[in-house]
Amino acid sequence: MSGTLTGIGSSAQNSAMEAWKAGFESANQGAMVQYSPDGSGAGRKAFLSGGAQFAGSDAYLKDDEMTQAVEVCGPDGALNVPTYISPIAIAFNLGDVTELNLDAPTIAKIFKKEISTWNDPAITAQNEGVELPDTPITVVHRSDESGTTENFVDYLAAAAPEDWTYEVEGAWPADLQSENAKGTSGVVQTVTSTDGAITYADASAIGDLGKAKVKVGEEYTEISSDAAAKAVEVATPVEGRPELDMSLELERDTTESGAYPVVLVSYHVYCTSYDSQETVDLVKAFGSYVISEEGQAEAEASAGNAPLSATLSEKAQMAIDSIKVAS
Repeated sequence: MSGTLTGIGSSAQNSAMEAWKAGFESANQGAMVQYSPDGSGAGRKAFLSGGAQFAGSDAYLKDDEMTQAVEVCGPDGALNVPTYISPIAIAFNLGDVTELNLDAPTIAKIFKKEISTWNDPAITAQNEGVELPDTPITVVHRSDESGTTENFVDYLAAAAPEDWTYEVEGAWPADLQSENAKGTSGVVQTVTSTDGAITYADASAIGDLGKAKVKVGEEYTEISSDAAAKAVEVATPVEGRPELDMSLELERDTTESGAYPVVLVSYHVYCTSYDSQETVDLVKAFGSYVISEEGQAEAEASAGNAPLSATLSEKAQMAIDSIKVAS
């Protein structure tokens, strides 16, 4: 096995990607994987323009992107293959307060800046016995187009539809501009250095910041990889996709006990066919390593994500096995 595989995309995937690269390259001495964590939107654009052999994306390709993929990948287009399940933390910097209960309408109002101080009655009512200061809330959002943003606002739109009426997309709503930073590391760094700040970020990256328990049904669910995996278990396949495509529609307004619905399923987006056998061999070998038991365990250890279920892994392997040389 030799050659270089180039990927661009999700910054949330970066910790897992470092582990996958190391494991794959040590088992395949002549092979190398280059990955640039420029954000999901940048990854999809690069892939669709032929600038990368795969994209890491925290959102599956939209219908128009699937159509575009035919131009670069051939008549059967692209495959969205899940590689990574991770909860998105609603993370804050509030001194000694390390955990808060928040329901979806309150989260939506905070990020719309309708709730502007930490001791607002909407927050205190859900957190009896917690000393909340009158510190102003500083909202920090992603400045780049991001799958984490798309998943977070998808949750708000489904779980708090009366309060969050914005389009679900990877760019933050233009009329809600506030503090912003590029990439997962950028927003976490800004919140860490700003008293009273709040953001949304892949749970693996938030360090010592406080995090919210999210109201699901009548309970508040603590963030964990198991709770994220449970939310994905009740997901349904996106309609109208090719048989082996694995795009998943998440049930954000679930009332399933123990499920954490602010979750992202991160995908690797591959072509169904490539020009050379060497590229096909590299893509299939790397893709198979990522979804293998070993690859998933490596990612869990480094990034704290939830491993794919046996059923998802099996389907993902079938999708990867179908990748071929263009005829």
